[in-house]
Amino acid sequence: MPFQPLLTAGIEGALNAFLWRSGALKPARQRLFGKVLRIELKEFSSPLVLAFSERQIDVLSAWEDEADCTVTTRLGVLPQLRNRQQLTALIRSGDLEVQGDLQVVQNLVALMDLAELDPAELLAPYTGDIVAEGVSKTLRGGAHFLLRGFQRQQRYVAEALTEEWRMAPGPLEVAWFAEESAAIARDVDALARRLEKLEGK
Repeated sequence: MPFQPLLTAGIEGALNAFLWRSGALKPARQRLFGKVLRIELKEFSSPLVLAFSERQIDVLSAWEDEADCTVTTRLGVLPQLRNRQQLTALIRSGDLEVQGDLQVVQNLVALMDLAELDPAELLAPYTGDIVAEGVSKTLRGGAHFLLRGFQRQQRYVAEALTEEWRMAPGPLEVAWFAEESAAIARDVDALARRLEKLEGK
């Protein structure tokens, strides 16, 4: 899958932003330190491997050693994992197959359940509460619409990217993009600090 580096980089950034940024979630994160979770999605040929450390989650497309836990499921099932009460029902129904240490999945689901995956919280310092909440509501509605559209179109998109367009960036381009994104984030933080100083005057 040529766009695997782009996919793993995007997932890694999102998971670290929502699950690893809050100090309040540290006790829940500690249960995952040193663990490796392999996720095999039936729609993709390559697995996603989540390696948990104290500082971050690393998302990889390959892992030489054995994972602590391997989960096999479909893309459409993933949003349901945010609700920990759904976990047992998904396993019983066969929508989620788990091999290895079930505790790893339970701890990740519990962490996601505790995390407030609200874009408004990330946007509020830059746009204000009212604008951030409006954008958040729009994103939530758009995400539901996009997920349905994605499920209908994912095979076409994968074939187009792999066979026709060859437009996915290489690993060096992804690394450059990550560095540029980090630089922009630093600039935004510096600007926010300057604005706070100006408001203080």
